[in-house]
Amino acid sequence: MKLHTISINNLKRRKAKMAFLTIGLMVGIATIVSLVTLTRSMSSDIEKKMDEFGANILITPSSNALSMNYGGISLGGVAFDQREILEKDLAQIKTIANHMNVSAVAPKVLGGVKVGNHDVMLVGVNFDSELKMKQWWQIFGEAPKADNELLIGSDASKILNVGPGDSVNIKGEEFKVSGVLDQTGSQDDALVFVALKKAQQMLGKEGRITLAEVAALCSGCPIGDMVTQIAEKLPDAKVSAVQQVVEGRLKTLDQFKRFSYAIAGVVVFIGSLVVFVTMMGSVNERTVEIGVFRAIGFRKSHIMRIILLEAALVSILAGVLGYAVGMGGAGLALPFMAESRSAHLVWDATIAFGSVGLALALGLLASLYPAQHASRMDPTEALRAL
Repeated sequence: MKLHTISINNLKRRKAKMAFLTIGLMVGIATIVSLVTLTRSMSSDIEKKMDEFGANILITPSSNALSMNYGGISLGGVAFDQREILEKDLAQIKTIANHMNVSAVAPKVLGGVKVGNHDVMLVGVNFDSELKMKQWWQIFGEAPKADNELLIGSDASKILNVGPGDSVNIKGEEFKVSGVLDQTGSQDDALVFVALKKAQQMLGKEGRITLAEVAALCSGCPIGDMVTQIAEKLPDAKVSAVQQVVEGRLKTLDQFKRFSYAIAGVVVFIGSLVVFVTMMGSVNERTVEIGVFRAIGFRKSHIMRIILLEAALVSILAGVLGYAVGMGGAGLALPFMAESRSAHLVWDATIAFGSVGLALALGLLASLYPAQHASRMDPTEALRAL
């Protein structure tokens, strides 16, 4: 009779105990799979939200400023040695070490213009980058597609009394209002947006920009290092990070990870104890059987292989079931824990193979002492129980 046949027959005879052993180990694996999958899925969801939040790095011209105070009264300030940022210099951002984390770069040029009897702020932007960065924008009408089209904020639209399809004269040029921004509650509501090249021409700032916003995918990327890297590439610019939201969300996720791994560790430890206790009980119940095997010539290694093979079969089954149950649990919990409804599970083959491998390792380690205990049984002592 082959050893694996003996192991399989033993499992068939003790279905209740083996089912209990499988469930105990399966719960531990399912817990780990659920927590790891939830953490990865939430990380992916937060990365997408980081992209939607817009800029988290701001690039402005560097200048020396002097605060004016006299008699305890602030008289404002004066800036001198004002430097400018050249649009072509922004290409250097793509050469930094962490350039893969840069999602979008949105240059802007600003200047005051007269529209009828009203003074408004004209902003030249690259609409493709701007719309990618500010995904919360809702536009009544369409985004500008030509140089003679513009996008106008909700407050500016009311002041100028124009809407989609109307025409606006700026510095002797006619522009069509292609769209109006819905209320954002920010400075965007009072601005008039046109194509970057057109705005530079109208404001006499060809090739120059007022500021640039950078959107970085920051789940796990070093914002501080990126700021330093960009500052080295653009020495005439001031680079600062807008990272309060990023840090808060990543810190929360990191705390959740630590809590998840702690809970998973406890559950795995309990599962290992279940395996150990169950296998020890099984060995003690099979004293006579093991004594007979030893009496008819089975070696100690044969006995150990029988016990460990039983544990391996049960562990593999527990790993497969644990992965399936864990993914199912993660799928049910994700909608309640993720930031957005569009969040989806991250399916990773590494987790699948890892769950089976972990279950097998835990099962074998927890069964090692019971197997050694069984192999050391004295055949004569075992046969006295007959």
